[in-house]
Amino acid sequence: MTYRAPVKDMLFAMKELANIDAVAQLPGLEDAGFDTAQAVLEECARLNEEVIAPLNWEGDINPSSFKDGKVSATPGFKEAFQQFSAGGWQGLHHPTDFGGQGLPKLIHAACIEMVNAANTSFALCPLLTDGAIEALLTAGTDEQRATFIPKMIDGTWTGTMNLTEPQAGSDLSMVRSRAEPQPDGTYKIFGTKIYITWGEHDMAENIVHLVLARVTGAPEGVKGISLFIVPKFLVNADGSLGERNDVHCVSIEHKMGIKASPTAVLQYGDNGGAIGTLVGQENRGLEYMFIMMNAARYGVGLQGVAVADRAYQRAVQYARDRVQSRPVDGSLPGAAPIIHHPDVRRMLMTMRSLTEGCRAMSLVAAAAYDASHAHPDAETRKQNQAFYEFMVPLIKGYSTEMSLEVTSLGVQVHGGMGFIEETGAAQHYRDAKILTIYEGTTAIQANDLVGRKTSRDGGATAKAIAGQIEQTEQALVARGSVASLAVAKRLTAARTAFIEVVDFVAGQTRSDPNAVFAGSVNYLMLAGNLMAGWQLGRALLAAEDRLAAGDDVEFMAAKITTARFYADHILTRVPGLRDSVVDGAAGVTDMALEAF
Repeated sequence: MTYRAPVKDMLFAMKELANIDAVAQLPGLEDAGFDTAQAVLEECARLNEEVIAPLNWEGDINPSSFKDGKVSATPGFKEAFQQFSAGGWQGLHHPTDFGGQGLPKLIHAACIEMVNAANTSFALCPLLTDGAIEALLTAGTDEQRATFIPKMIDGTWTGTMNLTEPQAGSDLSMVRSRAEPQPDGTYKIFGTKIYITWGEHDMAENIVHLVLARVTGAPEGVKGISLFIVPKFLVNADGSLGERNDVHCVSIEHKMGIKASPTAVLQYGDNGGAIGTLVGQENRGLEYMFIMMNAARYGVGLQGVAVADRAYQRAVQYARDRVQSRPVDGSLPGAAPIIHHPDVRRMLMTMRSLTEGCRAMSLVAAAAYDASHAHPDAETRKQNQAFYEFMVPLIKGYSTEMSLEVTSLGVQVHGGMGFIEETGAAQHYRDAKILTIYEGTTAIQANDLVGRKTSRDGGATAKAIAGQIEQTEQALVARGSVASLAVAKRLTAARTAFIEVVDFVAGQTRSDPNAVFAGSVNYLMLAGNLMAGWQLGRALLAAEDRLAAGDDVEFMAAKITTARFYADHILTRVPGLRDSVVDGAAGVTDMALEAF
């Protein structure tokens, strides 16, 4: 089955929901309007459909391999990465000063989805490089930026983030890697880092590791962590590569999915110490690493959308081809393609509506990011920043959990053949599982949503967003169509439940934290469900307008049906989630620990 990038749906969401015309009025982004987006997306689609997607199955059956300290990527990956780099895709949204193209995050986000749908294992390499570039743009010195960023943008070098250690997973206060200051201003790094995505490979000349470690004598806990650049090969003053640094891959993991992406165990300092340079100030490493993590969390959310879309496309094709059983309504005299059967259509509509809702939510958030950085008005920047930050744990948490549901349904549509590896449906399911885990599990995203995004401001940002949703409800009611009234009804019920949960979370986090955090993931799922449904409600209004004008009738009619399905089948989950959050803590916390 071939991958077809959903360019039309992406462009619809960009124009009608994310308002790319407004993004193109921001200073520095004047050339990034709809026409530019269309041209970029069509070219990106070509690369991913023709070059990167065909390697996805190959990467699953012939993954990256480790021998004698070296990692070899899946055959074909290196050549594909060279084409990816030569096309300027790594630098799409990075500054032109360093060789990037300076396009908005809105356009970049759609391209991230495409490359991840084409080949998630491949896409992880540029995703981690993006995070390293973002961290150096924010906290690096002029010299560090000039030395490392252009080489990462042009694909000569790639980047990683090194947080996790055998004893320090999500709790980074447990990091024990150490950094010893040297007379020349560098540091010697010692320690072991695990789960390092693309931590060793043969696709680029150098790998720029960004590493968390403790300077000798630093305080305990997260306040004593610093961030260092530790390249695989040292870089000479003229920018050429010097000797091999004392960082080595000692193994790669054998994984359930994303098998072509090498997940490395890296050992620092076995031969006297790896040479590193400090990023920013000592003991502020976690602050800088969060820049990488937040960029990566948004990107992982898009991975969820991407894998879901690939699974949906595969399921639709199979449902059209597979002939099984006579339709229940007797509309055909004999056995029919299974897409005729109501429950198969229910599964396909669930897959489609969840994917399109999360795509729209992600692109709207990307436009807010662009406005938060480039809008000339400080208050507008502040409002967009608050909106974007609220959305990140939802995009990461809800979209990845969504991808598990969608890829599971993809297997189910295939029936017994879905359990057979050769159909490819199982690969999407396996690949999707890691998305809910890395860059912070769903529970960690939920903790962020509860603590930083809801309790900290007493629910003010959440309620401001709810106010915008209410305006959409009013517009749907005013429209008065059968579909718009149905969506408005469900959206109102979901928003009401959301506000009740926000009040509960904001009011109880300090006084009864166990009660709140017992339902934190359900709060995240409720909020993500609502935000995606809101965007589909807005999409319905835009599609009805364009349908009335006779514009792309088939596409617009499908948009309206998809929004209606989401409202009736997905938004209806929200009131039940509200009950589990507000009333359900005792069922979580009352069981005696010995009884488990």
